[in-house]
Amino acid sequence: MPDTLPLARTNAEARLYLTLQPCPSCGESHCTFRSAVVTIEGVLASRYTGTCPNCAAQRVYEFRLPAEVLPPPSGSVRFGESTPSELLDPGTWLWYSEVCTRQVPTTTTGLNDQALKSARHTLATAVAAIEEVLKFIPATEDRVPLSAFTSADGLALHEREPGRFTRPRLEAVRDQYAATLTSF
Repeated sequence: MPDTLPLARTNAEARLYLTLQPCPSCGESHCTFRSAVVTIEGVLASRYTGTCPNCAAQRVYEFRLPAEVLPPPSGSVRFGESTPSELLDPGTWLWYSEVCTRQVPTTTTGLNDQALKSARHTLATAVAAIEEVLKFIPATEDRVPLSAFTSADGLALHEREPGRFTRPRLEAVRDQYAATLTSF
């Protein structure tokens, strides 16, 4: 069974995945999860448990741990090493980067230190999410292959705007977000 568990490369990736999972009983999207490292058939794994605030259903998710656990980086965001995500497809990562950038104010005028720190973290998260999309592009290709899209929403985004999944466009978006980050 441990080999069949999906890989969560970092706690940040697992937590993002969990926020996108509705309760299977009632569809509620909010749930507070607790995490623990457990042994499943002799292999270390992470287990996230929570109780649905709407219907009280117990929710449990288990993930394989990577061979090398990555600590969260100081001052930036990292969802994983160089391999593509097994939890989220490239369309979901691109969508999430956009969610993040919509939360960032267009100007720093009037922002206190906490608001600036929050804006920087949110923008760094958007940069990291774009980097996750880029990991799905094979080294010899210039775009994310159609086979990488595993969610209905991700596939729909690709079908609407396939040009958004080319290496040059993704790199340009990432670089623009990173440049904006330096102004915060």
